[in-house]
Amino acid sequence: MIEKRQFYIDGAWVDPVAPHDLEVIDPATEEVCAVISLGDKADTDAAVAAAKAAFPSWADTPLEERVALIRKLGEIYKARQEEMGEAIRLEMGAPKDLALNSQWGAGSWHLDGFLEALEGFEFEKPYKGVDRMRLEPIGVCGLITPWNWPMNQVVLKAIPAMAVGCTMVLKPSEIAPLSSLLFAEMVDEAGFPKGVFNLVNGDGVGVGSQLSSHPDVDMISFTGSTRAGIAISKAAADSLKRVSLELGGKGANVIFADADDKAVKRGVIHCMQNSGQSCNAPTRMMVERSRYPLALEEAKAAAEATKTGPTTESGRHIGPVVSELQYNKIQGLIEVGIKEGATLLAGGLGRPDDTNKGYYVRPTVFADVTPEMTIYREEIFGPVLSIIPFDTEEEAIEMANDTVYGLTNYIQTQDDEKRLRVARKVRSGMVETNGIGRQNGSPFGGYKQSGNGREGGAWGIEEFCEVKAISGVPME
Repeated sequence: MIEKRQFYIDGAWVDPVAPHDLEVIDPATEEVCAVISLGDKADTDAAVAAAKAAFPSWADTPLEERVALIRKLGEIYKARQEEMGEAIRLEMGAPKDLALNSQWGAGSWHLDGFLEALEGFEFEKPYKGVDRMRLEPIGVCGLITPWNWPMNQVVLKAIPAMAVGCTMVLKPSEIAPLSSLLFAEMVDEAGFPKGVFNLVNGDGVGVGSQLSSHPDVDMISFTGSTRAGIAISKAAADSLKRVSLELGGKGANVIFADADDKAVKRGVIHCMQNSGQSCNAPTRMMVERSRYPLALEEAKAAAEATKTGPTTESGRHIGPVVSELQYNKIQGLIEVGIKEGATLLAGGLGRPDDTNKGYYVRPTVFADVTPEMTIYREEIFGPVLSIIPFDTEEEAIEMANDTVYGLTNYIQTQDDEKRLRVARKVRSGMVETNGIGRQNGSPFGGYKQSGNGREGGAWGIEEFCEVKAISGVPME
């Protein structure tokens, strides 16, 4: 069993001030796979103090030196791919191939995107020939990351913060901390100055709240549930620190009658990816009525073709959800969907056939879902898809926007004018069309209760900066 009780503070691995062990559960086996320690206020204070002390010199370090260290970190990250994939497989139940490729790869992809964005990024530029505008690091940042895409979120926060000259304290999810501890090892190996990057394990009530309310933390960057984002915003309000939030979603996948033949199957696969544990998953499939009967057949077939399986085996199967708590929540929402009258096309309650251990959920599809149903409204965060018919373009837009969330919406049509017209009308931070993914460096973030910041590329770099206007000193 893995024992990782220490924190990374001020360039060294240190014991917690007071022991507070927590068992990490492998969701595929329901067995303990590791033991960590949860930090408390003294650990948080030590990490913040280290970051605060390191900030002046790190902010003054030339950009090219900071970038050189980030490049070295990227080389180490790529060299240790197998270790990182195994850590993610173990802690959050991603099947082997998903962990080694998509989960690990998300971190590598974003790191490369930031390096590309930094090549032409202007931290100081002229304004009207007389003034100049400067982007400066905001200071000490508290980074609070989730369990569902651990390296995706750690890299989206830590790398731009490092690049602009911020120092930081990372609190990864206590459910899935192993990958972040490995990331801290990589930072140490790369040779970053002590105090630039610190890691303290803990839960939201403890270290998360301590960072959010800490007077010496200048910014909180949080990814997680909308409920937790609201709590963090309230805790941060007393010190008026900046809060950047990437929260929940209930994405609409609008499939018009003229969509390509693979649109429905593609939407089901995307919804089920990562066992449905993605905030940008297209969980509400809205189908034009003339195509609706065929879409139900296609969705049922695609869900039944989605297999669950051991995380230790290669393949395109999906793994378990991350915890017993998540499993029970998803089962409860499936039961509510049935009771409220949605038509169960595939999946349903209980574990998949021949599975009696692990938090595996049956890939589930509901048809004839209506806006008043709970499964239409709530983010389920599991492999559960709701399908709804619509008659007109205007109705589709209204339904897509009929949610408190606004992270990612999806549009499928071969009519380019309609595709752009609908994309402009749906209220979400991102719109993906016809199965085409967003480009590297494209900003990630949402409207409404999906959050208020942007991550990735140049937008993600600016997120960790303050703007300073200087008059009367023109640039040559």
